[in-house]
Amino acid sequence: MSEHPVLLEARHVKEWFPVRGGLLGRNTRYVKAVDDVSLTVCAGETLGVVGESGCGKSTLARVMLRLIEPTGGEVLFEGKNMTTANKAELRRMRRDIQIIFQDPYASLNPRQRVGDMLTEPLTIHGLAKGEAAKRRVLELLELVGLPADSVRKFPHEFSGGQRQRLCIARALAVNPKLIVCDECVSALDVSIQAQIINLLMKLQRQLGIALVFVSHDLRVVRHISTHVAVMYLGRVVEYAPTEELFSNPAHPYTRALLSAVPLPDPDARAQRIVLKGELPSPIAVPSGCPFHTRCYAVQERCSSEVPQERDVNGCGHLCRCLLCEEKIPAAQP
Repeated sequence: MSEHPVLLEARHVKEWFPVRGGLLGRNTRYVKAVDDVSLTVCAGETLGVVGESGCGKSTLARVMLRLIEPTGGEVLFEGKNMTTANKAELRRMRRDIQIIFQDPYASLNPRQRVGDMLTEPLTIHGLAKGEAAKRRVLELLELVGLPADSVRKFPHEFSGGQRQRLCIARALAVNPKLIVCDECVSALDVSIQAQIINLLMKLQRQLGIALVFVSHDLRVVRHISTHVAVMYLGRVVEYAPTEELFSNPAHPYTRALLSAVPLPDPDARAQRIVLKGELPSPIAVPSGCPFHTRCYAVQERCSSEVPQERDVNGCGHLCRCLLCEEKIPAAQP
């Protein structure tokens, strides 16, 4: 258990998108992008969310900020229910919760100068105006490592890494308690990725903010995260403190993901777990354990029994697998 207080809590969150069909355009099926997910984010810590493309990571991030309305469940921020909050309450909450999107160029207004861009959230939330707002803008630019003359420039005048720094500055403008980073380094070069990750970690130490870091890069997640949640077909299949998950993965899917991480030693040879078959459609999730169609340790009961979340070692290492309390056989190379 974390020593820090819980900042944000998702309880049995669902996000099902209807698929319309037939002559009358009725809802015939649903894309279960997020299905019964429960997570907590503690103050000053980082929750990493990983999984294959299409597993529901970004949808979950948007539901946690109520950028899209959840189909079911609830999201609590500092004990207050965001899913039932009215517009005025939600605006106050959103001062404490910000997001950094994947594409820094698409998320910035191309017709707005940097100074206006960073002043806008200060004006909306009534935090500063006039000379105070100008000083705050310069403080934000210095905080993210950009020169003061950036205030007169437009987004297209910056490189990709610099634009992502602008997005970070904009997120920090209102002094948030939590920032959701949705694949915020995936569009950047590796060297620039390292700079942005180190910047986020530095700002977290300085300002005490919490992070939800959505990514498919396990090396980055291990470097920045306090806890990690592994998603598959809209569900969290494993959740644990970072080093516990990387050193003692319990779910076969997590083991397969970790086996695909490149090793820094060119002479090292890791046993790669190759998953067979195609990723099932979230419209037709397999019965029983959703992973059983690709699992190397599958048993007959896996196709009919739905695995429940259980603590593997009694220390907060949660896993949704019928075999997680047993010894899962090693995959054949």
